[in-house]
Amino acid sequence: MGTKIVPVTTKRKSLTKKQKALEILSRLKQLYPDATCSLTYATPVQLLVATILSAQCTDERVNLVTPPLFSRFPDAMSLANADLTELENLVRSTGFYRNKAKNIQATCRMIVNEFESVVPNTMEQLLKLPGVARKTANVVLAHAYGINAGVTVDTHVKRLSQRLGLTKYTDPINIEKDLMKLLPQPDWENWSIRLIYHGRAVCKARSPACVACELADLCPAAVEGGRG
Repeated sequence: MGTKIVPVTTKRKSLTKKQKALEILSRLKQLYPDATCSLTYATPVQLLVATILSAQCTDERVNLVTPPLFSRFPDAMSLANADLTELENLVRSTGFYRNKAKNIQATCRMIVNEFESVVPNTMEQLLKLPGVARKTANVVLAHAYGINAGVTVDTHVKRLSQRLGLTKYTDPINIEKDLMKLLPQPDWENWSIRLIYHGRAVCKARSPACVACELADLCPAAVEGGRG
């Protein structure tokens, strides 16, 4: 199959990369004014667990798994003391369930033993927890504590940031560094959330709807043929 050529009727603006990022952010805010974290949780530890489970799994699937999980094990102490086989069975459908269950339990034991059962609120401390990398830490800091410590880079943010020409990198760490330079810190997390919404609704991995995309005139991938 040939690459689909997408006509972009709006004249492409001559903007610096930073100006383009700010214009994209402005449009995303208008397109998704009520966008927020789509994971279901009641406490910071529940958000942390849900985010660990969301790795290579949809939020929809995680939200089906967490109600019975949190009903049985609602806090760090109960998760730390849970039977590992039972924990594995409860999270099985999220994929990689053995590793996720092991990390959840090890993380909760560390939270209980080293942080007095309170999820830490600094990047440095969160990264000490088993199974927690910057993506998970950024989500927890932003949504549990209102701290924008970085830009959450998931598969949607990675794909769209590359297609939009905002980064040349493929690894999340360097993509995050590029985006942090381009965006105001108060908007770091809402950028990620709104870009995720746009990735799900419009700029999909295999069939991006460039003709219907409100960002098409700013997107090199749309101009070049609709695919990043």
